[in-house]
Amino acid sequence: MSRQGSLTCDERPDMTRVDFYVLPSADPDARLIFACRLAEKAWKQDMQTYIHCADEAQRVRLDERLWSFRHDSFLPHDLVEDKPDSPVVLGIEAPDAVRGELLINLDTRIPSFFTQFARIAELVIDEPSIRQAARESFRFYRERGYALQDHRLPRV
Repeated sequence: MSRQGSLTCDERPDMTRVDFYVLPSADPDARLIFACRLAEKAWKQDMQTYIHCADEAQRVRLDERLWSFRHDSFLPHDLVEDKPDSPVVLGIEAPDAVRGELLINLDTRIPSFFTQFARIAELVIDEPSIRQAARESFRFYRERGYALQDHRLPRV
């Protein structure tokens, strides 16, 4: 969701593009809710999406949210080890065979396999440890020449 509302990578198609979404909340669930929305948008655009979770507890919470975040529909998804070819997969470890268009990173560390994806979405909340990790990630990507976008979302 760039400023134009598209998930396509049009700057340097040969290089991973990184989008930082800064959410106006300190609630950790805000990241899960936004991950659901972003995954839904990607799914509607037929984009293969991998959501990288920090741990099993976070993955369980996200799995539950994906089934119920909208009252009128659900987002088809699977655990990466169960069905890696699903349109949206949730994982904790480096995926064996998953390559995709979008990696939604819910961990505070940059996954070692990030270059397998055309786009990365880093979700940031107003919580000190998350913000600090995001700053370090931003520096890492910038120093290596990745195309970076910063999206500060308004309070609703």
